[in-house]
Amino acid sequence: MRSTSRRMPAKEKMFPISFFTDGGGMHAWAIATAAMVAAGCGLVGTLLVVRRMSLLGDAISHAMLPGIVVAVLAGGRPGGLLVLLGAVVAALVTVWLTQVLRTEGGLAEDAGAGVAFTTLFALGVVMVTAVASRIDLDPACVLYGVLELVPFDTVPVLGVEVPRAFLTATVVFVLLAAAAIATWKMQVFTAFDAEAARAAGVPVAAVTTGLLVATALATTAGFEAVGAILVVAMLVVPAATAELLSRRLHRIAVLAILLGVAAAWIGYLVAWWCNTSAAGMIAVVLGCEYLLCVCFAPDDGLVSRACSRGWFHWRVACEDRLAACWRREEMTAQGKSLPAIHQPTLGEHLADRWLAFTGRLAHGPRGWMLTSRGREEAETVVRSHRLWETWLGRHAELPLDHLHPPAEWIEHHLGADVRRRIEAEVGTFSSDPHGRSIPPEP
Repeated sequence: MRSTSRRMPAKEKMFPISFFTDGGGMHAWAIATAAMVAAGCGLVGTLLVVRRMSLLGDAISHAMLPGIVVAVLAGGRPGGLLVLLGAVVAALVTVWLTQVLRTEGGLAEDAGAGVAFTTLFALGVVMVTAVASRIDLDPACVLYGVLELVPFDTVPVLGVEVPRAFLTATVVFVLLAAAAIATWKMQVFTAFDAEAARAAGVPVAAVTTGLLVATALATTAGFEAVGAILVVAMLVVPAATAELLSRRLHRIAVLAILLGVAAAWIGYLVAWWCNTSAAGMIAVVLGCEYLLCVCFAPDDGLVSRACSRGWFHWRVACEDRLAACWRREEMTAQGKSLPAIHQPTLGEHLADRWLAFTGRLAHGPRGWMLTSRGREEAETVVRSHRLWETWLGRHAELPLDHLHPPAEWIEHHLGADVRRRIEAEVGTFSSDPHGRSIPPEP
């Protein structure tokens, strides 16, 4: 089957309210169906991604095809109860075959899953092709889905004609949400420490089997709308994207659902605008969401990490300038000759200007000098440096000329608690191994 959408004149492409209401709300029902499929897949996919079982989810989404074909031959309808049962059985057969190949055939689990799902999927394609004239399954629809035509297959619900695929996806999502709420603690325990969960009496095998059954239900619910291939994107990509935005599993699940639903809406509208496959465009939007989060996620995004590295280098440059000024003042107070003043680099010049602007440096008769605020910060840096040199001199037995480089790096990372612990371990020292005084804790 092919999409019946047509290219609209540009002046009509403003997404008016009639876009969602004309033809019995055909577009609205298609979007709602895609959203419910994405919600179910996002919920299940969160647990698959966290447990590093994404490949098994991919295997199930493909290998369920023979079970669906057999169920349709037995009189089931796509999205019906018999087809759901056939998909679940095929999914369990996939898992069993993967385990057999691992234990008896000596294959790694990922290789076994690859062998199992490609073989079963190919078998399903052959079966669909062989009996195409006897069943309502088209090979192209099996692979890519027919989201645009979903609103034409309806069933009456309380006097309202509701698309069968939407009804199936909604029921499946409600069941999956209820099961997730009921077993959430066991799912979390098993996901992060299966051995500890087993030792604590959690039925890990049953929890894993339940997750695989849930995966089969979610993928079967999306089978008619987005096909066996693109449903993998709905299983994996929203959860992988949500992992970049949060560290709490329940928040990841909620974010994965929201990201999937948003992609369903945006992807369908863009597909209508471009007159292309709605399911394919939804998967493209999911990929764009992931790329955006890779770049701009608050903690793990490329931009965030680049900013963090830049800020760290800037902080180090400022602290080094403060420490250098403090050491010059120390040498002056001790009557020692000062080293020759070198021409500051651009970074040092900018750091000096920033420190002066923020009130930590001030111009004096001999150049830059510390303010009271700057002196306090400089003493903290120098104290960290010399305490660490003292610790290394006590425990690492390094030559004196080897103590400075590691201390120069670590001085920017030591907090007050760590400094107190070092002091408690090495004892109270008034000077470092070079005989220089250690500033007191501010």
